[in-house]
Amino acid sequence: MSGSAHIVVVDDDEDVRSTVAEYLRRSGLSVSEADGGAALRAIMAERPIDLALLDINMPGDDGLTLAREIRASGEAGIIMLTARSDDVDKIVGLEVGADDYVTKPFNPRELLARVRSVLRRAERSGDGPATMGREVQMGKCRLNLDTRTLYDADGAEVPLTAMEYDLLRTFAEHPRRVLSRDQLLDLAHNKEMEPFDRSIDTRITRIRRKIEKDPAKPECLKTVRGAGYCFNPDCG
Repeated sequence: MSGSAHIVVVDDDEDVRSTVAEYLRRSGLSVSEADGGAALRAIMAERPIDLALLDINMPGDDGLTLAREIRASGEAGIIMLTARSDDVDKIVGLEVGADDYVTKPFNPRELLARVRSVLRRAERSGDGPATMGREVQMGKCRLNLDTRTLYDADGAEVPLTAMEYDLLRTFAEHPRRVLSRDQLLDLAHNKEMEPFDRSIDTRITRIRRKIEKDPAKPECLKTVRGAGYCFNPDCG
């Protein structure tokens, strides 16, 4: 679950923000970065978030204000990440809806453990992550089925043609199922190509370059000799 979660780190300190984001990415998480409220809202307008790490003391909208907005808009997890250590600040943070509170300086491993704990609690609560059912992990990328957009691990959009999206959507909707060229074209509702036209193989090759960690040894979209292709959802 945590591998497919979308996390946003909100901090006006670029060094802190990039350090936290990079550590979480190295741990297999999809992370976006925001330097304040405006950037956070722009990210949320494009992609649902599952967890926000919020600095409290920022110019403009502070972390407490942003926590209230996030909590009012959905069930995303919230961790306050701040240099403030007063009990009053912690209590206020929790009262506005934060799930946890981490004081700077912090141990990256502890932060990662707290992030995963909040994501697990969200899943057990029955609400599930905000992206569940709308975003699917596809190798090193994530496919948003609502916006028809593919994102890399850094949250940047990966260009897709209409046919590439239709094929990825088809695989996402039929995990672990071997699909022939004929079935792929039928399910993707694309009748312009003949089933045995090599152009579909070319499209799969292009998709692999975008989503596979090693396109020469595909683990996400596997070739099943003599049968077709199969999407492995556990390859992220």
